[in-house]
Amino acid sequence: MTSMTTPAQVAVFMGSASDEPTVKPCTEVLDSLGISYLFTVSSAHRTPERTEALVTRLEAEGCQVFICAAGMAAHLAGAVAARTQKPVIGIPVAASALGGMDALLATVQMPPGFPVATVALDKAGARNAAWLAAQILALADPALSQRLAAARAKMKADAEKAGEELEARYRK
Repeated sequence: MTSMTTPAQVAVFMGSASDEPTVKPCTEVLDSLGISYLFTVSSAHRTPERTEALVTRLEAEGCQVFICAAGMAAHLAGAVAARTQKPVIGIPVAASALGGMDALLATVQMPPGFPVATVALDKAGARNAAWLAAQILALADPALSQRLAAARAKMKADAEKAGEELEARYRK
């Protein structure tokens, strides 16, 4: 979504291009809230220099939150957290025979002083990473805070409507 005139407020990194279908829901939430972002591939292991250069450049351009999705060893979020003081959110991706447990543990177990906020695995985590990034940005953006409140009110109304419709179908 980021254009030449809109600096990325959020960076969304994936360790592998094959993670795109899993992480895409993150960008959909960011789009729905009007948050600018950069969505790219950068690996903690295969392209550590690229990861470092991206963090440095994006931070200099005003990026406020980094979201990192990775599976297996899942070092991407930690590698980014080592290079910035901005919030880092990790999305563990189920990419191995261990069903994502390896990625979850690797993402959540950071050393003191280099935290990574860890969300759920896969698509649910991708969505929540975007929501958490939006909440962080909304601390300094009243208009975004209002958009978040409206989105939550819609979720509440949709859930109540679904409950009423289900009750009506099964009313005896």
